[in-house]
Amino acid sequence: MKIGFIGTGIMGKSMAGHLMAAGHTLSIYNRTRSKAEDLLARGAHWFDSPAALAKASEVIITIIGYPKDVEAMYLGESGILQHAPKGCITIDMTTSSPELAKQIANIGSERGIACLDAPVSGGDIGARDAKLSIMVGGDQQAFDAALPLLQLMGKNIALLGPAGAGQHAKLCNQIVIASSIMGVCEGLMYAKTAGLDPLAVLEVIGGGAAGGVQLNVQGPRMIKGDFAPGFMLEHFVKDIGLAIAEADRMGLVLPGLTQAKKLYDILMQQGHGRTGYHALFELYLRKEVP
Repeated sequence: MKIGFIGTGIMGKSMAGHLMAAGHTLSIYNRTRSKAEDLLARGAHWFDSPAALAKASEVIITIIGYPKDVEAMYLGESGILQHAPKGCITIDMTTSSPELAKQIANIGSERGIACLDAPVSGGDIGARDAKLSIMVGGDQQAFDAALPLLQLMGKNIALLGPAGAGQHAKLCNQIVIASSIMGVCEGLMYAKTAGLDPLAVLEVIGGGAAGGVQLNVQGPRMIKGDFAPGFMLEHFVKDIGLAIAEADRMGLVLPGLTQAKKLYDILMQQGHGRTGYHALFELYLRKEVP
């Protein structure tokens, strides 16, 4: 298929590579061309604008930054929905607003374009290994058509409902991570303060009921002081902000998420937005938790 891919960052680069490796014709647009050079060297085609890319694509996949970026990319005058051909399928894999996903799908439907929201979980490792979890909202027929492409990028893929459902599911994912990562920080600090070897503790409790990705994968990174981003802290803050806004809209109180947002806001104010979200441990190490 002729696939247009927009957003070749930490995760997008690997995801686009899997599609090209499977034999699909890949066209790329990215704000920073240098981030696409590896894919271009492997045979991907460069387009200078989203409009030009959209006109040449049967399927368009986006994984970009913030809801405002998604809105501009899809709904702007030079955006995707203004220029994509009738019958095209778009797949937004950005974590964005459920309401925006619905708006995009409605406008797309009016123009004969099927729009799926399909945010992902799994970070840079999941993208590299094509083992992402992909949460999809949209039309069943469009999902069925897109599924072979999604299977090239992920392993746990589900259509969860109409437009916006994928975004709601991803916010559930981020809510769980937000409280879980605080638990890992606090467990490690307890082990350290009690005079235990934190790595030894991780090996033991990671095989029990406390085990999970945040403990078993991010825990060792925290102990080593390795805060390189598999998923950037500033994007995680954006995600939990979206989750809080949706919870407020639904009249739902989520105290764990609210506390996590307070802690992450401190790190953002200190200039740590480009580190990994597991850098929350730094706040505990410095004893700056309010």
